[in-house]
Amino acid sequence: MKKILTIAGTRPQLVKIAAVSRVLRQSFEEVLVNTGQHYDYNMAGVFFDELNIPKPDYDLGIGSDSHGRQTGKMLIAVEEVVEKEQPDVILVYGDTNSTLAGATVASKLHIPIVHIEAGLRSYNKKMPEEINRILTDHVSTLLFAPTDVAVSNLENEGINNGVYQVGDVMYDAVQFNMELAEQKYKLSYFGLEHKSFVLGTIHRADNTDNKDRLEAILRAFASIEEEVYLPLHPRTKSKIEQYGFEPILEQARNITVVAPISYLEMLLLEKHAKAIVTDSGGVQKEAYFAKVPCVTLRDQTEWVETIDSGWNQLVNPLKVDLGTILSNLTDGKPIEGLYGDGKSAREIVSIMHDYFK
Repeated sequence: MKKILTIAGTRPQLVKIAAVSRVLRQSFEEVLVNTGQHYDYNMAGVFFDELNIPKPDYDLGIGSDSHGRQTGKMLIAVEEVVEKEQPDVILVYGDTNSTLAGATVASKLHIPIVHIEAGLRSYNKKMPEEINRILTDHVSTLLFAPTDVAVSNLENEGINNGVYQVGDVMYDAVQFNMELAEQKYKLSYFGLEHKSFVLGTIHRADNTDNKDRLEAILRAFASIEEEVYLPLHPRTKSKIEQYGFEPILEQARNITVVAPISYLEMLLLEKHAKAIVTDSGGVQKEAYFAKVPCVTLRDQTEWVETIDSGWNQLVNPLKVDLGTILSNLTDGKPIEGLYGDGKSAREIVSIMHDYFK
């Protein structure tokens, strides 16, 4: 049986692992490495309990740092694991520093690379994620693209071999876990009512490290009529404190700030929100899956289908009044099937089985 070394380290990657590993382990031996890129238990560790993800065989505990230091530490630690385990294949997800570290080690050691969620492009190379996904795609053996646009992006860069459009494993995960979320949690637990609140998430460096943008976002949240439920990412919390923006939140009667919440809690809140305001790629898609209007606080998105279908809007908080945007949002009818049929994991494993046998 072929040995697959899976490398991950962030919340979205762990969600994808929950969807894929339960199928992967029927055909392959899997060794799971958690880099620890999301170091807070509520940001990562709770997933292993809540989603029945296999416990990591290696927990590297690398945690937060600058991009160079964090990636460097991962390269060293992942290489040591690879030398010990001698895997036949290395599997990576998405576009994080964990992804880049795994792909780099594999390519240097001439180990085939499987990249799930290949071909995404925002065409903004100031985003670290854009660099990570481009470099990973160009050294991968099998590239599992979630959309037709992703396949076209790869073709435009001369990548044609080993490319498969399989849909999005995030859709697999949402379908599997939404029912579980509603069984485990009730909206009243959060003190919220159906379609009466805006759910907000902010974590990208473009927003948190730009003092003017972060202030504009917080003041926009404070200015709208609806209650804003705001699970606060550790990076965002730190920047709010650094910039002295705590009074904006303290004086805003409509904003409820909470610590990071679990994935199942997030799914429940997404389903019942009136609107979602985010800079997260994954949350954009989850809003589409939940049929909830979304405002994305970015200038570009890799998930262009959500924009083209009218379900998502890109907003620069320095140029556009977020309150006006939210007041004019209306429920629409999402185009079905943009991200597959919820069976992406099975197709991925079937292709891997045929390719590597």
